[in-house]
Amino acid sequence: MNEKSLRHIAVLGSTGSIGTQTLDVIRANPDAFRVEVLTAARNADLLKAQALEFRPNAVVIGDPDQYAGLKDALFAEGIKVYCGEDALCEVTEMEDIDIVLTALVGFAGLKPTMRAIAAGKHIALANKETLVVAGDLVTRAAKEKGVNIYPVDSEHSAIFQCLAGEFHNPIEKIYLTASGGPFRGKSKNEVYHAKREDALKHPNWDMGAKITIDSASMMNKGLEMIEAKWLFGLRPEQIDVIVHPQSIVHSIVQFCDGSMKAQMGLPDMKLPIQYALAYPDRLKSDFPRFDFKDFAALTFEQPDREAFPNLVLAHDAMCRGGNAPCILNAANEVAVAAFLNGSIPFGKMPEITEDALAHVSFVKEPAQEDYFETDRETRRYCEARIGLTPQTAKP
Repeated sequence: MNEKSLRHIAVLGSTGSIGTQTLDVIRANPDAFRVEVLTAARNADLLKAQALEFRPNAVVIGDPDQYAGLKDALFAEGIKVYCGEDALCEVTEMEDIDIVLTALVGFAGLKPTMRAIAAGKHIALANKETLVVAGDLVTRAAKEKGVNIYPVDSEHSAIFQCLAGEFHNPIEKIYLTASGGPFRGKSKNEVYHAKREDALKHPNWDMGAKITIDSASMMNKGLEMIEAKWLFGLRPEQIDVIVHPQSIVHSIVQFCDGSMKAQMGLPDMKLPIQYALAYPDRLKSDFPRFDFKDFAALTFEQPDREAFPNLVLAHDAMCRGGNAPCILNAANEVAVAAFLNGSIPFGKMPEITEDALAHVSFVKEPAQEDYFETDRETRRYCEARIGLTPQTAKP
């Protein structure tokens, strides 16, 4: 890329796992990318260090208690410092931004993503919950604004890559691959009573705590099914999940003639991040290369839906539509936080989610405010069901 094609990036959630890896990609490609905005919820120290290295136009800190110290530290550097949710949304509209990479965790990603789309910014989406919660609104707004949504999840990036040159050809089915997580092959009872430290040990991927727990419970794959529906305009029956313990095949597309395409590579999130930021170009990288000598076999198996009921709950919510996926997501976020805090056992998480889906108000054709009200209602219901206050529910 030359100076004219330099892409200006806003990284929402720059101190998390995806955010820091995004900055690794940008650091390795200074002639391709320029950082315009960095944001963090609470990690002001790391945000300060990132700002001093990448010299963005602005940073946003979510925690008001850390705002003054961060502002004082960066004032002399000419870096603007803002605080709070409104500021997070507003900075996505800055004129110089070309792509907004949303790496926020959970429901918090919806509002700034919608504001960025409204401002005509292309989206590199690492926050799957945005499409899970309000996929119809997000995709409709992107279409109206002529905005591209580039998937950053490895599975959806794989599908996107398999579709290059094939967008005019009908998809028969997609297969989202799952490693199976740390509890693959365990019995339903063993999974139910799994310990926190074991759930946080993913065999192949290095991710944040919430996503790692979602992977262990297979809710991550359930959310990805719903995300895939909106990203690629699919029906529920066109989406399947297959367990692939080696995490080399990142997903598969089957076309109407029966042929299949798979995207392969070592498990490294920097590759899909770089592909999303640079699309349609492939930038040269020094990422580790796959070597067939290191893998005697690549295996595939069906997921155990009895031991991992989140797959069933997510599929049912996807089929039901309306605000059901929003209920699913909010209930799961509360349940994961409660598990991480030791308030409930691992196997209680899907029970909380199933209960919320049965009791929280269903809206068949929700408007934007309905999603926010559904999220609030679901969190209140689940916190009361578990016996938590909003403060103790946070991980």
